[in-house]
Amino acid sequence: MHLPTLRQLEFLCAVADNGSFSKAAEACHVTQPTLSAAIKEVEGLLGVQLIERESRGASLTQAGETAVERARVILSDTADLVAAAQQAGAPLTGGFRLGAIPTIAPFLLPRTLKALRSAHPNLKLYLREDQTDRLIEGLRARKLDAALIALPWEATGIETMELGDDEFLLVAPTGHSLTEKRALKSSDLIEEDVLLLEDGHCLRDHAVSICRLPSQKGGADVTATSLPTLVHMVAGGLGISLLPRLAIEAGVTSGADVELRAFDTPMIGRRIGIAWRTGSPRAAEAKMIGEIVRSAL
Repeated sequence: MHLPTLRQLEFLCAVADNGSFSKAAEACHVTQPTLSAAIKEVEGLLGVQLIERESRGASLTQAGETAVERARVILSDTADLVAAAQQAGAPLTGGFRLGAIPTIAPFLLPRTLKALRSAHPNLKLYLREDQTDRLIEGLRARKLDAALIALPWEATGIETMELGDDEFLLVAPTGHSLTEKRALKSSDLIEEDVLLLEDGHCLRDHAVSICRLPSQKGGADVTATSLPTLVHMVAGGLGISLLPRLAIEAGVTSGADVELRAFDTPMIGRRIGIAWRTGSPRAAEAKMIGEIVRSAL
């Protein structure tokens, strides 16, 4: 009995992902005739049409959708087999796909990568910066091996390990009255114009929650897409905000006309952690990376 090869299954999934033979061939770095012939061979082996060839592209038949779904599982399991074998031989060898949220990646990774390269010179790290929900989906879909996120974050089929706390500091325009208060409390922010990141950033949710701000506070008219933009908005006099110490220590406020002030009772805004898929053969490696990140923190 002849079975489809892994390469042929990759071609099939590529057509499903790209919606055309030409784009799929380009993604797989082969010629279109080579890819088309491989798909026809798979259809011959299975005795069923998997793809409808159309003038504007290609679409899956019902049988094709079923085949692609199973093909993705087979390819993912094969990748897990390779990873497990490599880990058994030497951990953190070869490729490792690490995600990180935007409010962590540019501030924490630079100080982590040097230590990782020194400890594991044969590690090839592939980085992806994205928001938490998409990173979690990447873990579930086995497109990522681990992700640096802000905790707490509950998700089915995902395990996490806490790495350290990140304190929130007040950032305000130079000369703002709050920077001169004898005792600064989170309740002092309630009557202020608090600028936050746009919806979708977990840092926004943490700030609203820990300061008990009204849900609309800082969200109706003016929001920022990144922490550097947020700093510039504060410097421009649009309001005040909260910044994680991790970003401040990395220089996110350097050169900006703003003042920083810690709260009298340290405001622990979030916990930084690493997440991985339950049952992943790379769980031990994710924890190893987590320990290196913890040292960096």
